[in-house]
Amino acid sequence: MSARPLALVVDDSEDQIELLRRYLRREGYDTFAALDAETAVAAFDDIDPALAIVDLLLPGIPGGECARRVRDRFPECLLVISSVLDVADYPAADGKLPKPVRGAELHELLERMRA
Repeated sequence: MSARPLALVVDDSEDQIELLRRYLRREGYDTFAALDAETAVAAFDDIDPALAIVDLLLPGIPGGECARRVRDRFPECLLVISSVLDVADYPAADGKLPKPVRGAELHELLERMRA
């Protein structure tokens, strides 16, 4: 039996992490969550995410820089930006998930990205 794919979630809101963890579990993912980019980057040697959802407004290293580091380290990982900021201000990514995140929107996004 193969392991479930891993989703990296980087968000400074514990409530948002729990919400995404619940949605991602329904989509077949295990989750590694980090409350800041530094924690996510420190875990890079121990994880191999198939999907990363990165908030732009993070303490310390900004979300855009975190997304760039994820892309550099895991080029095959699907990168999704999630933020309250205007979608036009999101950096380049495989997907955009404006907040507030709804389970149906995440499902539709993942379906498009898997196709």
